[in-house]
Amino acid sequence: MDGTLQDLNDLYFYAAVVEHAGFSAAGRALGIPKSRLSKRIARLEERLGVRLLQRTTRRFVVTEVGDRFYQHCRAMLEEARAAQDAIDELRTEPRGILRISCPVSLVTSLLAPVLPAFLKAHPKVQVRLLSSNRRVDVIGEGYDVAIRVRDKLDTDATMILRSFGQTRSLLVASPAFLGHYGHPSRPEQIADWPALSMFEVEGPQQWELISESGEKVMQPIQPRLVTGDFSALLQAAVQGVGVGLIPQDACAPLIASGQLEVVLPTWETPQGTLHFVYPSRRGMLPAVRSFVDFLARRLPEIQQARRTESCDNRPPQALIDG
Repeated sequence: MDGTLQDLNDLYFYAAVVEHAGFSAAGRALGIPKSRLSKRIARLEERLGVRLLQRTTRRFVVTEVGDRFYQHCRAMLEEARAAQDAIDELRTEPRGILRISCPVSLVTSLLAPVLPAFLKAHPKVQVRLLSSNRRVDVIGEGYDVAIRVRDKLDTDATMILRSFGQTRSLLVASPAFLGHYGHPSRPEQIADWPALSMFEVEGPQQWELISESGEKVMQPIQPRLVTGDFSALLQAAVQGVGVGLIPQDACAPLIASGQLEVVLPTWETPQGTLHFVYPSRRGMLPAVRSFVDFLARRLPEIQQARRTESCDNRPPQALIDG
């Protein structure tokens, strides 16, 4: 290790002098005499062989090399504080309010089965869960964690993203419906079928379907029901109103029970990434850290269990990798 940085306290003192724009203010903040600080910084400059500060009776100026050195000092100190925070958080019992947002279907299929276990393990945490398909502004609206499904992941530097699996939607219909309309082999054959759509948009709609060979078809549909409420879509599908494109995690139990069947099993929809996002780790409260670690451990297990439920009732080519 370079002997010029033997005492890391000097980096701490130097950063304080820069941040307080002078030795007097820094000395008062640190509880150290101004003369002592000045000597420490002078020895630091001597060891480094550069001038970090220009000091006169009237001016206090950080040199160009001094500013670059300060940026590294600040980064080192932030990491040191983060390391201390990590230890403190492990020693602190999670408590307080935890605000979470989650799409409606994932609340039912993934979050609801595991949330009671988290609450029992952390009795001092209060969870406030928003069950909504709208995209929330995590920081702007004050949420701690948001669970999402996206084809393309966000690249926001202020947020941490952790994925926990993949998902697709399945084309499903009731056995009675298929008994009347038949079992299609290509997307074009469902063009005139009554459709159940989860895409709440005005105007014409189409579903993107991909064959085993990679052929992509944008199939126009005739919606009879348009809603983001998956329970309404599922009920309509079970009762034979139409063919629905519904997330696999939501319809898997009904496929397993035989109430729904997969339509066009050799065709798939684009894959989406299941993930959750939360603000930068630095300063994360114990309740948030505990919940994030809990989700990372339990959600993949629940997702796999849900998919296994429907495996026996679907052709092998219709299975979706997690």
